[in-house]
Amino acid sequence: MERIVEQTLLYDFYGELLNEHQRQIYTEAVFNDYSLSEIADEYGISRQGVHDLIKRVDKTLTEYEEKLHLIEKFIATKEKVHLIDRYANDYISSSDIDCIHKIQDIAKEIIEDF
Repeated sequence: MERIVEQTLLYDFYGELLNEHQRQIYTEAVFNDYSLSEIADEYGISRQGVHDLIKRVDKTLTEYEEKLHLIEKFIATKEKVHLIDRYANDYISSSDIDCIHKIQDIAKEIIEDF
């Protein structure tokens, strides 16, 4: 996964678990592309402090995913929904009842995952 996409997903899923200070600095660095110097000046801390905080937040968000697997489950479910869509379109064009059985099987997998 491309690093910025990974950071975005981690933040989207787990960002609310960070404190306000962590969220502000991480958002400035990762999403607003501010330099360490710009952030350090704005928050009155050292560049090294900003760097360390960003690294700690990255590690924290990654640890949340390692424990909870929400992103992994989200991606797997998204792939299954795409399969369902494909089989539904196949059924519409062919009326092949096997497509419906495949959709049911995938739906059962999604339900079992939760």
